[in-house]
Amino acid sequence: MVVPTCDLDGTGILVTRAAHQAHSLCQLIKEQGGRPIRFPAIEITAPVDPGPLQKLMSGISKFDIAIFISPNAVSWGLKTLQDAGLPGGLQLAAVGSSTARALASAGYTVDIIPDVQFDSEALLATPELQSVRGKRIIIFRGDGGRALLGDTLAERGANVAYAEVYRRVCPDADPSPLFYRWEADVELVMTSSLDVLENLFRIVGKTGAECLRKTPLIVVSTRMRVRARELGSEQIILASGAEDGAMLKAACRWRSEVDA
Repeated sequence: MVVPTCDLDGTGILVTRAAHQAHSLCQLIKEQGGRPIRFPAIEITAPVDPGPLQKLMSGISKFDIAIFISPNAVSWGLKTLQDAGLPGGLQLAAVGSSTARALASAGYTVDIIPDVQFDSEALLATPELQSVRGKRIIIFRGDGGRALLGDTLAERGANVAYAEVYRRVCPDADPSPLFYRWEADVELVMTSSLDVLENLFRIVGKTGAECLRKTPLIVVSTRMRVRARELGSEQIILASGAEDGAMLKAACRWRSEVDA
């Protein structure tokens, strides 16, 4: 995606990505004149019991297609495989461009990726995943991920297995310093997944929920938008995806509407 340019004019933007994934988005916000405020609302950790995952990985060569849900799925999945890496002949699919770049950086070619929209629905619409009867497909994801992709592929006749290579954890963060500066500094909130959204409301608790509900909120899917409404958010901006460029584009669009 082409990174948009705009004047964020000092806008204070709460960036809730995991700490290890926030740098590039914060840098883009700075380049457009905004003020990124880091507040991780999710942590990524290893599975509690690696035994079943290691057993599944020992048979990775038996699969026909490997689907990676996110850059985290790539990094943790390859870490699980260690020196063995992904076998040749395995078709690789990525839900989005960031995931595809993560695979490319590790030296792998992505065979299947949506053209525009980057989510499970778009991946399921690709020509390569229409006729999968009898195919063995492994989905690299976090624990308890969305079932739509696997369920749909199974309905199409594929044999699906899940490689849950990481866990999503709600950080044990103290929101007090954030509350102190919220009214003066936080003008826009970015959330990139349903887990992040839920965690953020959990972390701020009743004390901060009122501030959060009144602050314009960027989400990346219609599912998130519905949930944000249920949680009481008053102004919700839908980005086209969780990519840095898509998030920034949504922020630029909101800023231009405010300035109009």
